[in-house]
Amino acid sequence: MHTAIDLGLARGHWVAPRTIAWPSDGLPPGTDPATLDWTLHCSPDGGIDPDRREPLPWTTVPLRVQPGSLPTPLLDEHPHLDAAVSLAVPDLPELPDLLRGQVVVTARHPNGQLADASGVQFAPLLDQLYPDAVRASLGVTWVDGRPVLRVWAPTAHQVELLLWEVGRSLEDAPERVVMTADADGTWSTTGHANWKDARYLYAVTVFAPSFGRVVENRVTDPYSIGLTLNSTHSLVLDVDDPALKPALWSDTPIPPLRHPVDQVVYELHVRDFSRADKTVPEELRGTFAAFAVDSDGTRHLRRLAAAGLTSVQLLPIFDYSSVEEDPCRRTAPDEERLKAAAPDSDEQQAHVIAAGERPAFNWGYDPWHHQVPEGSLCSEAAIHAGGRVREARLMVGALHAMGLRVVLDQVYNHTHAAGQGGTSVLDRIVPGYYHRRDERGAIATSTCCPNVATEHTMAGKLMVDSVVHWVRHYHVDGFRFDLMGHHSRANMLAVRAALDALTLERDGVDGRAVTLYGEGWDFGEVAGNARFVQATQGQLAGTQIATFSDRLRDAVRGGGPFDHDPRKQGFATGLAGSPNGAATNGDADAQRDRLLGYTDIIQLGLAGNLRDFTFLSARTRRPVRGDQVPYKGVLAAGYAEAPDEVITYVDAHDNETLFDALTLKLPVDAPMAQRVRANTLALAVATLGQSPVMWHAGTDFLRSKSLDRNSYTSGDWFNYLDFTLSDNGFGAGLPPAADNADKWVYMRPLLVDPALKPSAADMRLSHEMCLDLLRLRASSPLFRLADPAQVHVKVIFPVSGTWAQQPGVVVMVLDDTRGVPVDERWATLVVVFNANPWPVRQLVPPVVGRPCRLHPVLAEGADPVVRASRCDDGQFSVPGLTTAVFVEPR
Repeated sequence: MHTAIDLGLARGHWVAPRTIAWPSDGLPPGTDPATLDWTLHCSPDGGIDPDRREPLPWTTVPLRVQPGSLPTPLLDEHPHLDAAVSLAVPDLPELPDLLRGQVVVTARHPNGQLADASGVQFAPLLDQLYPDAVRASLGVTWVDGRPVLRVWAPTAHQVELLLWEVGRSLEDAPERVVMTADADGTWSTTGHANWKDARYLYAVTVFAPSFGRVVENRVTDPYSIGLTLNSTHSLVLDVDDPALKPALWSDTPIPPLRHPVDQVVYELHVRDFSRADKTVPEELRGTFAAFAVDSDGTRHLRRLAAAGLTSVQLLPIFDYSSVEEDPCRRTAPDEERLKAAAPDSDEQQAHVIAAGERPAFNWGYDPWHHQVPEGSLCSEAAIHAGGRVREARLMVGALHAMGLRVVLDQVYNHTHAAGQGGTSVLDRIVPGYYHRRDERGAIATSTCCPNVATEHTMAGKLMVDSVVHWVRHYHVDGFRFDLMGHHSRANMLAVRAALDALTLERDGVDGRAVTLYGEGWDFGEVAGNARFVQATQGQLAGTQIATFSDRLRDAVRGGGPFDHDPRKQGFATGLAGSPNGAATNGDADAQRDRLLGYTDIIQLGLAGNLRDFTFLSARTRRPVRGDQVPYKGVLAAGYAEAPDEVITYVDAHDNETLFDALTLKLPVDAPMAQRVRANTLALAVATLGQSPVMWHAGTDFLRSKSLDRNSYTSGDWFNYLDFTLSDNGFGAGLPPAADNADKWVYMRPLLVDPALKPSAADMRLSHEMCLDLLRLRASSPLFRLADPAQVHVKVIFPVSGTWAQQPGVVVMVLDDTRGVPVDERWATLVVVFNANPWPVRQLVPPVVGRPCRLHPVLAEGADPVVRASRCDDGQFSVPGLTTAVFVEPR
């Protein structure tokens, strides 16, 4: 379809010095590109008008249509341009100068009528013109006690440093320092020792496509390592300053990790952790520093760590743009009004949203500066100068002292703004370079924000340099990558290689021990490897980079996160024996078929989701490989080649908490005791498999967000986290309308039902039962085999697809008598997951004649019900909604 002409778009692709690719779908239908007159227009100051008559006050260069598509090497780099017109560009010695202004391509019919015109993307060309820039040290570095400031701005006309030394008011005019342009496209200046802690901006004179003219952009440093309040100015910090290194951070060793499969991760928001904790001094609540306080929250983390939790995964702690950093300026709803409203009222969400002008809370997925801790997560005393650095390090040291590793949630797939937006740092320095464009030539927003093109060299460099910065200067131990499928496999391998190069001797950290995982979803303009080989599920074999598995999650919970009716049931949410009567579940035959299909997915998930793992299908009763197990009807459930390529989970910050999913899916009259057991059962399925596992904070004690499926702007009220284990947050009102109003009809009768809110005793029991799950996983290396060959040999599902198979029951045998032994105490573990609300007797033929008894953790644990589990010569008796683990001693 012919696209309306808009020079603000950039549909052309200048992919090499002598080649421009032009999407043919922008031309009028039936037009032969070879019959058109193609012209390249370049103006240093903008103002190009395709309708202006000659003589033109800007440079014009004729272009020639080349037969066929792009040359093979270029097409390999840009596969999405396979149908584009290939335009030959003559040799242009002044090419770098031409790119400093407006660049437009026009196509005219022989009669002079304009057929097409648009701006041009030239990021690939910049990468070719400035290959040495990838080795530049950007931001602030220190050489012989003097700071060197360097920024990459290859299309800038001029760059100046605006400097406010310590003691100088930001209201005063800054000192202006002209920076020197270097051959790699960077601009730099060397300062003096007295610049330490000075505030600065870059004044970048550059053509702004969104304005159509040359402007001077005053912008913070995208490589900032320190910032002022609300990130208005960058700081000339020295992160090696001893004053920024708290002893707890410097002196505490990093907890070791034998292998990535040993990870059990607790996903936590820094503000959630302590905002409601009365045992934390008020001035420290919601901050990094709260982790260094002996409090209800830190005591909770210590209990988890002692039981087997290995890591805390923190939602974004880098500088983001959505939260007011000055506590005195934040807006918040009246808490008394929130408390006074009914549990099913829409008043609470209205008050929370209305008070969001300068909020105190956001998840933080709107990056501004990638290498600086977020100021709103600091105590008021630490927001200024280098306090952000010190307090973030203090938090890392405190978690390490608890025996917990620290994983950071990173967002490199999008920015909060683009063009001339106030928080658009990258695009105001190198306009048009950092963002990916859609087929119209507009900035792609499939992530709901301007998408970053990390396939471009310097965008990828920012990603790599930022990750290395957090490891070297904060000693973090892992990274979770948001929407990782929008990055290429090459991006992720570059991150892995840069980390692997860090050594204890030179850098103070062993980069090879840093773990990497992310969201490997496949969607948007990059879907299906349209532009590069993506870092998605099934495409990271051999990298030790994992992806979250939605397979087991959906099988355990039922349905998917975007169901119109949220009552679709799964393995642990009532599909086995507790139908809720909702039509979305289908008839009895459909429910049984789906339950058996979920059983296959769960068994595969317990075996590391390996694509070549073979077992007898519960659904078809035929042998099946992991990559033959269907998921959503079209996808292969099994996609990993090793267990460490998958992160198993059943709830996360996204979508409803596990407790809330159970509330929506279980029959309304299901007693609370049944809900507590279903919660533990669901977590057990995730926790006792071969892959690393993640728990959402509070899921161990039935955390609720009052059914909110997307609480990123829902404030402290809906994100309440209570480590006294007395209030799980349920019944806080209808969640915000924007993401939940279409489900309010299901939510209202639930929120007002007092029987659906757990007591403190329920919460404590749930927590103690979950501690036992951690102890079970930690008790034997058979739960964490790591080697896929060992998984194939030792992990067995002996009743699956046989006459002994019972719906709602999964039996897993970990047989250490097969292959090389790994457990010195037990020869065999038998795990029975009974999702039915009634007790079952399950024969397991391979262990007939082998003496098995209940695992000591359960025999002496918190759950009195599981203690009734028995083994009688291969016949296992297990109570309803129970996970029972049995051991055969050596």
